[in-house]
Amino acid sequence: MWKVGIIGATGYTGLVLISTLLPHPEIKITLVTSNTYKGKKISEIFPLLKGLFEEKLVPTDENHKGKCDVYFLCLPHGSSMEMAKTLFDSKSIIIDLSADFRFEDVNVYEQTYTKHTAKKLIPNAVFGLPELYRNRIKGAKLIANPGCYPTSAILALYPLLKETLIKGDIFIDSKSGVSGAGRETKLGSMFCEVSEGFRAYNVGIHRHEPEIQKEVSKFVSMKVTFVPHLLPINRGILTTIYSKLKTFTKTKGLIKLYKEIYRDEPFIRIMEEGTYPDTHFTRFSNYCDIGIKSFDDGRVVIISAIDNLVKGASGQAVQNMNIALGIDETLALTGIPQYP
Repeated sequence: MWKVGIIGATGYTGLVLISTLLPHPEIKITLVTSNTYKGKKISEIFPLLKGLFEEKLVPTDENHKGKCDVYFLCLPHGSSMEMAKTLFDSKSIIIDLSADFRFEDVNVYEQTYTKHTAKKLIPNAVFGLPELYRNRIKGAKLIANPGCYPTSAILALYPLLKETLIKGDIFIDSKSGVSGAGRETKLGSMFCEVSEGFRAYNVGIHRHEPEIQKEVSKFVSMKVTFVPHLLPINRGILTTIYSKLKTFTKTKGLIKLYKEIYRDEPFIRIMEEGTYPDTHFTRFSNYCDIGIKSFDDGRVVIISAIDNLVKGASGQAVQNMNIALGIDETLALTGIPQYP
């Protein structure tokens, strides 16, 4: 059994990791940490774990190097890089769910987030999007789990980028459930502030736009415009992308292309013509559903849906762990989506 530690286990991503890993046949969670709730059992924080997982939370600030085969870092940006410096030994696998190692160019990271204090580790990091970088994730010791919005956008765009079928700018309209803001108390995430409302936020300044842009730029020199919105739902992301094709291709032809490129991907589902993704049908799952439509004048619309806490965070982290360990990629991730 591989020993797993979850550093910062009392947020939403920590809870989803625990829920996902508990039935994993080759994993044992041996370490869960929290500075806020140190000394308490994790089941005291999340009563749904009562009788299922009673591990005691130990301080995050203690030295945990060498205790686990795999560490999941569920910490804020800035804190993750410091923890990674402490834990990195080229033996254990570190999967960082923050943004600290997602950028190959440290200057872009520092312009977007904060000063990077673990620059020497950046060359070791692999951007953990399995559908694009599976071969690099295999055997990796530092994996940068992608952001939730970038996951939904990049997977939706990838086949068109790979085949260089897009011309002109790319406009990305994304909508997320409130859990994307994390578990901390924030005015904008309170029930009365969110319920029965719908708004855009961080227009032109959202930190995930540079993350999407740097991946798009690996294929084509095109500008990305990304606008996120807050939906009054708990979880889920629906992303709608608008662009133009170099040459008109019928919707059926594009669907065939997407199915071909993603034919061996266990967590990508391509919708049939006239059917489009719905966050209802990806909830609590590691699936990314993708639908597409083209128009006679060359316009194209791509729509994707994911669960922001699973494929957009903890589920993808487990998928990356499975790949890095060389075990079945789908282990603990094949549950049926919940509906309604």
